[in-house]
Amino acid sequence: MPENPATAGLGVLLIIPSERTRDASTPGMTRETAISTDGMWSGVARTPAGSASGWHHHGAYESSIYVLSGTLRLEFGPDGIDVIEAGPGDFVYIGAGVVHREINPGTVESELVVSRSGAGDPVVNVDGPG
Repeated sequence: MPENPATAGLGVLLIIPSERTRDASTPGMTRETAISTDGMWSGVARTPAGSASGWHHHGAYESSIYVLSGTLRLEFGPDGIDVIEAGPGDFVYIGAGVVHREINPGTVESELVVSRSGAGDPVVNVDGPG
């Protein structure tokens, strides 16, 4: 995480878009880290129109997702048969360890603002919903 010399010692940082770092991601989506500390992660995730991410979970992290643009369809639960669909302005909560995948059924890229609180690896890719 970049440090602004004017505020680094004061506990406040500004992270502009060019300072975000692209992460090794789940197939089918891209993630950019804005903030990563012990116990917290925050950034942006994008899924192209008409595509789906791979199955994954976030270990011991709880996730809060705000849909900035596009559509987020989330598949989860036994055999991945449970589904919610969220649009711009909606929040989605994902509990720690919940295996899921994001699908963008729309015609425009979805953009999500994601914050996670927890510990360990923030993204664990898996073969399926189990």
